[in-house]
Amino acid sequence: MTSPEPFDEREARRQFVRRRQKLVFTIAVAALVIAVAFSALLILGALGKTSQKTAAQLPNYGVEVPCAPANSTYSNHPDVAVRVLNGTDKSGLGTAVMEALSNRGFSMKGSGDYPSTVEVQRTEILFGKNNIAKAYTVAAQFNDAIMRMDDRSDQLVDVVIGSTFNNLNTEKSITPAGKAITSIEGCKSDVSTIKNLPKAPQHDAV
Repeated sequence: MTSPEPFDEREARRQFVRRRQKLVFTIAVAALVIAVAFSALLILGALGKTSQKTAAQLPNYGVEVPCAPANSTYSNHPDVAVRVLNGTDKSGLGTAVMEALSNRGFSMKGSGDYPSTVEVQRTEILFGKNNIAKAYTVAAQFNDAIMRMDDRSDQLVDVVIGSTFNNLNTEKSITPAGKAITSIEGCKSDVSTIKNLPKAPQHDAV
């Protein structure tokens, strides 16, 4: 029968210290991984909220827009050709807005459905480089519309009604024809700097 090996207190202490260090290191690494993951989630969430909030607060909702031409004024409504396109699933909304603008003297060119499979969220004023002042005149009728320049070259202004539309601005609150246009903050004075213009919805040239 073999005798048991003598107890080595120093070796036992070293093993105990090593096990304890290993345990502490494992816990520290696990805590660090959890902290990093949690921070990443917070940062990503915060960035998402900031992006959405900022987009809503930016002039023209972050869409590049040309400034009104120098010394231009709001146009007489009969001189502005407007078509209304319904970008929502609310039947008859486009016709109602067309009639309301007609009552304000605009030269209406009909109404129809906006050619998209996705409902438009915010009303858009679509126009070309040759009718910027008239587009500003139409945009003044709405309190939450986005002005968006497309590749058209004629004088027609399209109004695409979005789901956030509630009503037109009151006529008393709108700057009258003949007064200087107030351009949107941050607008582009040089129209040619606005690139990648979207294609205009099909229409008869005006």
